[in-house]
This record gives sequence, structure tokens and C-alpha cells, in this order.
Amino acid sequence: MTVTFNPHKARSTPQEGADASARQRLIEAATRLFCQYGITAVGVDAVVAEAGTAKATLYKTFGSKEKLVEAVLEREGQAWRDWFLGELARGEAAPVARLRRIFPVLRQWFCDDAFFGCPFINAVAETDKRDDRMRQIALAHKKVVLETLGKLAEEAGARDPGGLAHQLGLLIDGAIVAAMITKDANVALLAGETADALLRPLAAEAA
Repeated sequence: MTVTFNPHKARSTPQEGADASARQRLIEAATRLFCQYGITAVGVDAVVAEAGTAKATLYKTFGSKEKLVEAVLEREGQAWRDWFLGELARGEAAPVARLRRIFPVLRQWFCDDAFFGCPFINAVAETDKRDDRMRQIALAHKKVVLETLGKLAEEAGARDPGGLAHQLGLLIDGAIVAAMITKDANVALLAGETADALLRPLAAEAA
């Protein structure tokens, strides 16, 4: 099976100059290290060694490790949304059929050897729970996903599109965490069965 998405192979938008190249290397190195080992466990020394840059370059480019973390999450979130939402929208299909793609698509991600869970969930889990910065970044990412799911639910004729989107969102989050902990990609199929129970009335009405 061809894996459609690997967050650690995502690339930053091309920019001009040596500084831009160093920025890209730092983000890509930090992505690999943060996702596998955790934000707290990885220091700036490890990031610059992986990226092949100087520590001064990291601080000149981002100002702090916290800003580097934010840049990584921004890039990862955009890459993931482009992939995931793009897979739901691909080709010709009814809204219910697109919603039913959610968990087979997630299973592709879970099968990748470099799947280490959701960077946003991991970032919130690792940081001070009274510090809202990581939570706000995670919620901004989630908002885009839920809005797309809600639009599909509305097009499918759901009476409460927002509510259905949140239910599917909870199943998505649960499947991601379960897959990370168990290393069993098939948890996506179990979540998909639950999602089918939510979507079945819509499919019946559309038939």
C-alpha cells in the first residue's frame, strides 16, 4: 500500500538565500526530533546538530526554541490539513462518502513507520497546562478541520452539522491517540465502524 502522507517528509515553502535554506533545515530537523522524542526532551543543541547549522543561526532565525516549536506546528498543521482534507475532497463522491473516507485515510497515516501521533496533541500534553499558547495553536488547527467536516455534514443533510463534526472529531482524536499508544493501525477501522453508525441515517436519507 502506498502511504500518502508522512509529516516528516513535508517541505517548507521554498525561499531564497542561505538564511532561508538554514531555516528550512532547522524546521525539518526539529520536526523529526520533536515528533519522535518530544519537544521537552529535545534541546536546541540536538536540533542544530541534526540540521547542520550553528546555534546562533537558530536564535537569529526564530528567536527562541518556543518560536521554533510554533513554526514546526504551523508547517506540520498545514501539510497535514492539505493531505487529509485533500483526500476527503478527491474525485467525485457524495458528501456522506467523503465523510466515510476519514478513517481509511487515517489508517494510511497510522501505517507509516514515522507516525508518532498528532504533533498538536503531543505539544499540549508536554507543556504547562496553564499556558494557553500551545492550546490555542492546536485549537486553530482543529477549527479548520471541524469546519470542513461540518460543511460536508451540512451538505449530507445532517440536522446538526456542527454536532456531527465534533463527534467525528472526537473519534479522529481518539483513533490517533490509540494508534500512537498501541501501534495498531487497525484502530482506525474500529473508529470507522462507530462513524458509520453516525452516518448511516444520512446515507439512508440520501438513498
